[in-house]
Amino acid sequence: MNAALFPDLVVNGETVPHAVIASEAQNHDAPKGKPGIAWRKAADAVAIRTLLLQEARRRDLQPVPAEVGPGRFETDEEALIRGLLETALDVAPPSEEALHAEWARDPSRFRSPPLWEVSHILCACDPRDEAQRKAAEARATELADRACANPRDFAKLARENSDCGSKSSGGALGQLGPGDTVPEFEAVLRTLTEGEITKTPVLTRHGWHIIRIDAVADGAELPFETVRPKLAEAMEKAAWAREARSFVCQLVASATITGADLRTI
Repeated sequence: MNAALFPDLVVNGETVPHAVIASEAQNHDAPKGKPGIAWRKAADAVAIRTLLLQEARRRDLQPVPAEVGPGRFETDEEALIRGLLETALDVAPPSEEALHAEWARDPSRFRSPPLWEVSHILCACDPRDEAQRKAAEARATELADRACANPRDFAKLARENSDCGSKSSGGALGQLGPGDTVPEFEAVLRTLTEGEITKTPVLTRHGWHIIRIDAVADGAELPFETVRPKLAEAMEKAAWAREARSFVCQLVASATITGADLRTI
């Protein structure tokens, strides 16, 4: 092991095994051929975790693992850190004045989701199969040209050519909202205006689509009373994150650490 590239991590006299940092390094990105970067990121993360565990034990806290999913529980270390932060942090809910001020700063940020009335023509293929993909693209391109040249024929083209079950209704998919379709399809919906047809086919895992927006209902600006519960939750989470960061910085400031650089946390 290269001691310069992978130095020992020592936190307040406690040497952390290299295996612990190596395991953590799998969770951190680094350019190919530069494992030292992932190691340093992992060492920083492990140093913070070690500091928190040391503080939890100094306070004689006992782990009480919480259920985090059906049949899945925290590890003892996760439970100790959670218990420490719950004990050490005192984050007050935001006041009504703070909530209203945050909403009033830019009410347009808080809108109901848009709705799109959509029709499409699908030329199905497996995008991983190059021959299928190219053949379906050629067919979809020809259909897109015909649809754009004669928009009134869109439903007829869909009934006669689409590989989707919606062909029986002229390609109509009904109303769609965010998350109702695959990301590539939704991304295009957000760029189209009412009555517009995609001039070039759109590829998704289902194949190539020619998409028409039949109607658009833009999300309406939401009043403060509607926004308040989620805004309060978001502001409290942000405040908790700030307090947690401040608490960690205090631990770092009073600690003796080698093998990690926590000056920029």
